Amino acid sequence: MTARTGTSPPRRPWIVGVSGASGTPYAASVLRALLHAGEPVDLVVSRAARLTILDETGHPFRDAHAQDDLRRWLSFGADGTADAFDPDVSAVRHWSAGDLAAGPSSGSYPAQGMIVVPASTACVAGVALGLSKDLLQRAASVTLKERRPLVVAVRETPLHGQTLRHLVTLDDAGAVVLPASPAFYAGGSTAQHLVDFVAGRALDAAGVPHKLYRRWEGELGGRAAGEQSDGA
Repeated sequence: MTARTGTSPPRRPWIVGVSGASGTPYAASVLRALLHAGEPVDLVVSRAARLTILDETGHPFRDAHAQDDLRRWLSFGADGTADAFDPDVSAVRHWSAGDLAAGPSSGSYPAQGMIVVPASTACVAGVALGLSKDLLQRAASVTLKERRPLVVAVRETPLHGQTLRHLVTLDDAGAVVLPASPAFYAGGSTAQHLVDFVAGRALDAAGVPHKLYRRWEGELGGRAAGEQSDGA
């Protein structure tokens, strides 16, 4: 009798969508923490986000060099310091934002959920209205219709009435609307600490464990910085 051969469980990634809003360090922190937690990641970077990455890091993000460009991007600290981290990006699968036939465009594609970080107001409007003008918006719409977790880390201030209505629409549809609002009780004393707080709250909303910031325990005066120092 032949022994039954074990099979690996199917890959079920978190989809991370990066839109064109300023705040790509938030996305970098989320990505590093997901990878540190052993989670596979599918990455969608919008065309506008590529310009923002270039502006905020000085380096491009290109489809043809996605792995190398991603590794370099994630190595930057929130203050612009190069080589602050040494990320392993082997668990990331990159999809071009213009590829509407990509895996995440279908509800039958196995995914755990999606985090849009940072989310521009244009991205928020596109998802709220169901425009699906690119893969990022389509993947977010699929996440909603499949009742999977969707976290939208909106990065804009001030917000006008139309955007607020779009955010209420997303909340009504089941998304978690998470403004990129750093808190200071966790002892944040650097730009990276403040970025990691927002990234950590996004991961909390998605249910992914991390050690990105010191949690409130009901005691005043605790000013220690976040526990982790490796971007996870």
